[in-house]
Amino acid sequence: MLEIKGLNKNFGRKVVLDHLTSALESGVYGLLGPNGSGKTTLLRCLTLTYTEGRNSIFYEGISLGKMKNYLDRLGYLPQTFGLFKDLKVREMMQMLANLRGVGRQQARGDIEKCLELVNLTDKIESRISTLSGGMIRRLGIAQAFLGDPDVMLFDEPTAGLDPIERLRFKSIISETANDKTVIISTHIVEDVEALCKKILILKDGKFAVDGSTEEVKQLAANKVYDIPDTDIAQIRGKHFVYKKYELSDQIRLRFISAEKQDFAAVTPTIEDGYLCIMENY
Repeated sequence: MLEIKGLNKNFGRKVVLDHLTSALESGVYGLLGPNGSGKTTLLRCLTLTYTEGRNSIFYEGISLGKMKNYLDRLGYLPQTFGLFKDLKVREMMQMLANLRGVGRQQARGDIEKCLELVNLTDKIESRISTLSGGMIRRLGIAQAFLGDPDVMLFDEPTAGLDPIERLRFKSIISETANDKTVIISTHIVEDVEALCKKILILKDGKFAVDGSTEEVKQLAANKVYDIPDTDIAQIRGKHFVYKKYELSDQIRLRFISAEKQDFAAVTPTIEDGYLCIMENY
């Protein structure tokens, strides 16, 4: 179990993380919040990039500051994945495996397996400078799996991926994460909706929500409406319309209202619950 107990992080006078507390067992967790809400800062505390995590974060009951092999058990994809572009893919993966304490013989098999996960096996001898942005992101995902880590942190993992590769990432997580603690930080709610057992929503430096996906949905119960745009005159200027889309040759609007409407409320999604938190409904 990964436990966060009263974690604080300030930048000067700005409070970024304000006494965060949570207990994360094995499974996939979605970390949601707007840009600047502290998601990346929290992940950096979990990787010990920021020292505040040393005494406020615990793994298997031991504080990270006292746990000698924690980083060897951690897989991490940062938001910006820096690479030595003159290296070949194989060389880069071997270097990262060495840093993670993976033995040379094990690393050979690990590298091939991890590259196969993200469909990059054919690029193993390619120089990183020749890879596209999407391929580099996939390489970043692959390296996070080196050494079969127990804890995995992904910061905006699907940024720059095409729709097929986004689906591949979700499939990889679904198939490999049962016995791991996986945290996926994103502002794309649909990326975590089908994957996660629990959602953490950061707002104003605190966990505004720390609960199951169903609990997040219920935050929007009886507050979400979906109407044809021909009815827009009834709600114009009164309610938060956040989605306009086409369905069966008809333009429809989805909106949130804390007050009961004449329209029938619809079944809420995680996105609806998230927006209710962000917009104070």
